[in-house]
Amino acid sequence: MLTNYIRVAMQKATYELLEDGTFYGEIPECPGVLANATTLEACREELQDALEGWIILGLRLGHNLPVIDDIDLNNTKEVA
Repeated sequence: MLTNYIRVAMQKATYELLEDGTFYGEIPECPGVLANATTLEACREELQDALEGWIILGLRLGHNLPVIDDIDLNNTKEVA
């Protein structure tokens, strides 16, 4: 499930070539997940690293992560 979430989120990434010749990438569904690098491939790799860290931190802190293409990583179990 986690691998699919990362794959689907990365498919939603947007990239832009900046005036300084570097690439900027972000995943709009995942606030704060962004990267900047000198090549598009490096930007993709940095963006995936940022996404993975964002997911881990969000889960650890109990944040609600966005549901992406019906993939829900949130713990919805109620404690009795």
